[in-house]
Amino acid sequence: MKKMEELDLKTLLFFFIPLGLSASLVTLSHIIINSTLVRGENPEFIIASYAIAMSLFVITERLGGLLRQTCSSLIRDKKSYKIMANFSTYLIVSLMLVAFSVAYTPAGDFIFAKIFGAEQNMVKDIKGIYQVLIFVTIFSALRCLCQGIIIYNRQTKWLTIGMVIRLAAMYVLSLYFIHTGNITAKTGAIIFLFGMIIECIISFIEARVLVRKMPENHEQQIKSKRTIFKFYSPLMFSSVIIVLVGPAINIFLGKTSDIELAIASYAIAGSVAQLFLSFFSYIHQIVINFYDHHESQVKKFSFVVGFIPCIMVGVFCYTPFGAFFLEYVMGINGRLLLASLQVLKVFMLMALLFPFIDYFNGLLMVYKKTKVTIYSQSAHLIFTILVLVIGIKFAAQWNGIIGALGSSVGFLAELVVLIGFVHSFERKRGKPSTHLLKNLKSQKGIGH
Repeated sequence: MKKMEELDLKTLLFFFIPLGLSASLVTLSHIIINSTLVRGENPEFIIASYAIAMSLFVITERLGGLLRQTCSSLIRDKKSYKIMANFSTYLIVSLMLVAFSVAYTPAGDFIFAKIFGAEQNMVKDIKGIYQVLIFVTIFSALRCLCQGIIIYNRQTKWLTIGMVIRLAAMYVLSLYFIHTGNITAKTGAIIFLFGMIIECIISFIEARVLVRKMPENHEQQIKSKRTIFKFYSPLMFSSVIIVLVGPAINIFLGKTSDIELAIASYAIAGSVAQLFLSFFSYIHQIVINFYDHHESQVKKFSFVVGFIPCIMVGVFCYTPFGAFFLEYVMGINGRLLLASLQVLKVFMLMALLFPFIDYFNGLLMVYKKTKVTIYSQSAHLIFTILVLVIGIKFAAQWNGIIGALGSSVGFLAELVVLIGFVHSFERKRGKPSTHLLKNLKSQKGIGH
């Protein structure tokens, strides 16, 4: 990345806002899917089946998604792009082999029935959903590879453009299913796949244009796939750990007093919480692209925006707007609406912690200390499971609230570990602390 002489607020916002908007629209696409599924004949059954399939799908999808950070951090010329493209091909093939073994063998029946605790009448539908979702992995990984190039070249507006078009297409297809009344558990997966294909095509077209403008060689070019794997592998292992949180929560929710209500309310509240959080999920890209030369400005920007999602979730939960949105926009009513709002209130803690976790993860990438994510994500998983075990044992009637509480405590544990390691790195380097809450009064504003 080229060094900037000065970083002002306008530059940061023009880089960050399109990223935030595109991430928010991703979450909105899942809300479109859920609002379609709730109009089915048995919405709690359909949403619960879709949620279980998605919780396993995100394991492979997240590993493909790491190509975005890897690409934006390492690709600097045409030669390194070719190496990354080859690496991505091997990765996608590996992910697909694993996914197919689950989707088309008895292993899938065992995983969904025994590990996730799905009822026997749900397993067939869940496998049908997953058989569609695994193809999303291909287009999602290719999209992230292309978006890494787009982000490095600071053409982030194309992420928003691609998501807007994807969202429009998904909405149109959703309306088709609603008007025809042909809504099954597989419907959501079909809508998801259709949208991902469209976004992938748009990202691919723009990335090809940018690659053609890249130099043949760069002084920071990567030499081989080994270099990429050294950067990628810690993120991969930590992602494998953290994606287990979703399945773990669904497994424990399968032991609550009302299984379908617990899973459905948690899925709906989670999708709404992610709608607010997703806008701030690219703070790590601010750190990666600007921290080296503009440390003070990046710290203050991250601190200011970090509290916004918690405030937004609070307003949604404690004002009539929340119930209005769930009922008239998402089509949710009755006990499912009330349960979803209760779960969302617990998610306020997660909304408070998430932006600062993303900031510290960005620092780990800057310092090439991505191995720390293995420890932080492990802490997240361990404390989540601990809370889930206690919740099921003593308060199974809380249903979806148990899942939200476990997830939020997991985020807290992750942040504590990140702060401890980063502070230790800074002390060894003899550098002032990177803590956001420290020395802010002495820092100058963003841009002058």
